[in-house]
Amino acid sequence: MAVIERIFTWFEGRIDPLAPLPDRPVPRGALGYLWFFVSQARWAFLAMLVLGGITAVIEASLYVFVGDLVDRMQAGARDSFLRDNGLVLALMGLTILVLRPLAASLTALVEEQIVVPGFFNLVRFQGHEQVTAKSLAFFQDEFAGRISQKVWQSGQSAGDFMVSLLQIIWFIVVFALFTLSLASGLDGAVGVAVLIWLVLFGSAAWVFVPRIRKGAKASAHAASGVTGRLVDSYGNIQTLKLFSDAAHEDAGTRAAYRDFLASIRRFTRTLTGMRIAVNLLSGVMLTVIAVLIVSAWQAGTVTTGGVALVLALVLRLQVLLGRLMGQLNGLFRALGSLHDSAETITRPVTVTDRPDAPALTVHEGRIEFRNVSFHYGKDGGVIEGLSVTIAPGERVGIVGRSGAGKSTLVNLLLRFFDLESGRILIDGQDIALVTQSSLRAAIGLVTQDTALLHRSIADNIALGRPEAGEEAVRLAAARAHADGFIQELSDVRGRHGFAAHVGERGVKLSGGQRQRIAIARVLLKDAPILILDEATSALDSEIEAAIQDSLNSLMAEKTVIAIAHRLSTIAEMDRLLVMDKGRIVEDGSHEALLARGGLYAELWQRQSGGFLAADTFAGEVAPA
Repeated sequence: MAVIERIFTWFEGRIDPLAPLPDRPVPRGALGYLWFFVSQARWAFLAMLVLGGITAVIEASLYVFVGDLVDRMQAGARDSFLRDNGLVLALMGLTILVLRPLAASLTALVEEQIVVPGFFNLVRFQGHEQVTAKSLAFFQDEFAGRISQKVWQSGQSAGDFMVSLLQIIWFIVVFALFTLSLASGLDGAVGVAVLIWLVLFGSAAWVFVPRIRKGAKASAHAASGVTGRLVDSYGNIQTLKLFSDAAHEDAGTRAAYRDFLASIRRFTRTLTGMRIAVNLLSGVMLTVIAVLIVSAWQAGTVTTGGVALVLALVLRLQVLLGRLMGQLNGLFRALGSLHDSAETITRPVTVTDRPDAPALTVHEGRIEFRNVSFHYGKDGGVIEGLSVTIAPGERVGIVGRSGAGKSTLVNLLLRFFDLESGRILIDGQDIALVTQSSLRAAIGLVTQDTALLHRSIADNIALGRPEAGEEAVRLAAARAHADGFIQELSDVRGRHGFAAHVGERGVKLSGGQRQRIAIARVLLKDAPILILDEATSALDSEIEAAIQDSLNSLMAEKTVIAIAHRLSTIAEMDRLLVMDKGRIVEDGSHEALLARGGLYAELWQRQSGGFLAADTFAGEVAPA
């Protein structure tokens, strides 16, 4: 058993499925994308190529043995048959008992121990690495379920393509050529008939395969659309149950399914036509070859063993050619699926680091926006010619009507999007010239819509500082006044407290609990620049007051940008920036802006008066 275990382990170690993405461009076309991964596992596939050819020759040789055995039995004496033919029979036995099982065993080891766990998952993991490197806009334009489906299917499709090509199609091609060679050697007319059969089969494949490839790509794309909608529904099930009409939601899902069914039906009609054509061709050619070989036997040019050999070979060939067309279907279905996945996975990254970009170094925390414009690719709007400087350690609040550009400004500072014009500097360093990872490591962010990963509470808090120990995690939770409810948490697997998992996007926690976890995360990260985007909006007044001291200590000696619709929460900031239509229209302290009697004073009046106009802060509540 130890020897068998070592054999398995050796084969399983030939491909590292978690190998990092090579530092070279990833091709976008299906075949180029496939070769990108195959080249990382070329020796495994070369082994499959060699083993597939050897297996085909061994398989065809068995029919040669049968024909030869028939002739020897017909010509020899029964009582001396074994003595006269011992060497030939021993060779047959060696082939059947040793060579054939050995080739089959090596083929199984290469496929099942190297390619399936290694190559399939290498494609998936490196596809995942490509996806996670995408810019934020990529994820805003796609279903998360659709992306994950394409990453997963890319590994399956690439692996299925190569296994089918080298282990099945290559085997059939070698067997067909071996059959053509043997048939031609026995009788020229039979050889010509086999050749015509193969040419006609190739012509049918030439007609059907492009249609199969096109249909496979279309059906794979439609299938990922259905998957994306299902995952979107499951991920937002609470919202759907609260707001969506079941019949309307069902109609949307049915529409996605109808698109998929229409695509798959067109595809399967092509497959059915192909199968009918191949079966008719095989029936005609089998009849022709049988007539020719029997005629040759009657003429005395072919032995009885020769007839047995040819008929056995062409019957086997008929089965294999039918299988080949099915494999071509699978081959190009896999290629179509891979193409569909590659188009998404290899989509260009819109926000990239420059070659040899240095890491951002924050000494003071000065932030400068210099004539910044950004329109999400449109002709205008959002942010227009904005310039402002935030001094080191300054606490700045940003207010304005909905759609004024507040959150966009934060996204630009985090470089989720590249500017269309202008520059953003941190301590004199252009954020477009430093690495994105170092930029975001220097910024702590708490947003209104707090999403947690379906991991433990401790993992979620330590996300920005994974090396932090348990004591530091617990201290951050206590400072965020989250330790009390954390101790009461448990999940379906019996994990408690900081080890409990929170569900997808933290659905097991209330909004206020999620926000306290997010605050604990930022407290632990302790970045020099802090962004609070409605950081306390989901907290009740008692909890907000309780953690205010923690937030104040968190903000100490940091450059702070705070966005809040409840103006009372940012009135104590050093300075307030009032945005309107992508520009800063007012700049000053709370008292100074009230005295000016401009837009800020108007917004403050409406909130303190207990009401909000619909065009001011749609859907937001006034401060208590």
